[in-house]
Amino acid sequence: MSRYEVIIIGGGPAGLTAGLYTSRAGLKTLLVERGMFGGQIVNARQVDNYPGFPEGISGFELASLMHQQATKYGLETITAEVTAIKPGHTYNVITTEGNFEAEAVTIAAGSEYRKLGVPGEDKLLGRGVSYCATCDGFLFRDLDVAVVGGGDTAIADALELSEHASKVYIIHRRDQLRAGQVLQQLAFAQPKLRFIWDTVVDEVTGEVKVSGLRLRNVKTGETTNLQVAGVFVAIGLEPNSQRFANIVEMDETGHIKTNELMATSGPGIFAIGDIRKDSPRQVASAVGDGATAAMSAFKYLRERS
Repeated sequence: MSRYEVIIIGGGPAGLTAGLYTSRAGLKTLLVERGMFGGQIVNARQVDNYPGFPEGISGFELASLMHQQATKYGLETITAEVTAIKPGHTYNVITTEGNFEAEAVTIAAGSEYRKLGVPGEDKLLGRGVSYCATCDGFLFRDLDVAVVGGGDTAIADALELSEHASKVYIIHRRDQLRAGQVLQQLAFAQPKLRFIWDTVVDEVTGEVKVSGLRLRNVKTGETTNLQVAGVFVAIGLEPNSQRFANIVEMDETGHIKTNELMATSGPGIFAIGDIRKDSPRQVASAVGDGATAAMSAFKYLRERS
């Protein structure tokens, strides 16, 4: 079994930054990522709020630069899924590509899109149901689509889709948006956007592709049908934390509890990025988490030896 001083689970901005810092500090480090390096950020068409890029930068390019810089200093990476962490004198990290031993572990496993949980959603995934407007918006040129949600992501998605679709319906269970004021102003000024308030989706309809949505007004109970060719779900994220429930303490939403040094209830285990409790879920804060956790891991290992 290969042994490392630090194993990092997840290759988004938080994990890549942690790997950059631990590798530069001379710690033998392995980063395990189950998908694309960069995490959710690779789907962002444009990142305008990360310092150092006044003209913005695509999420894919930013992720590539982070990965390139982290591995430059000796960070080892593999593509695999971590299924469990087993405690002992050291931690045994179980993955789909074998088992690895670590003295310290940093969990940066991020989050996944929250689903509606209604009939037709899973069946029509990739056939009109999407969770990424940047990825799939161009497929709906001159068609009517819907966005479910009222936060920043939902409104940003709706504005993105307005560049392609003929009409974009925003379906929100409340009577006002939760998005920031700037996004709201842009949304209300965009003539292609239509707002459906106090409403939830009860079913995604269609046989081989999305043909519409069955809607329900939460105040009156009235049900209606809306004809659309696609639906983009933007109702939040779920932390990828279930496999760590037996080893670190979490809150009621499944986010891992940490202190200001990113330390969890498990000795030598740190949590960073979207998966930790009270994360701002921003690239800049994720990078800060990664640097903090790396320095905390270095101190932990030095005191342990």
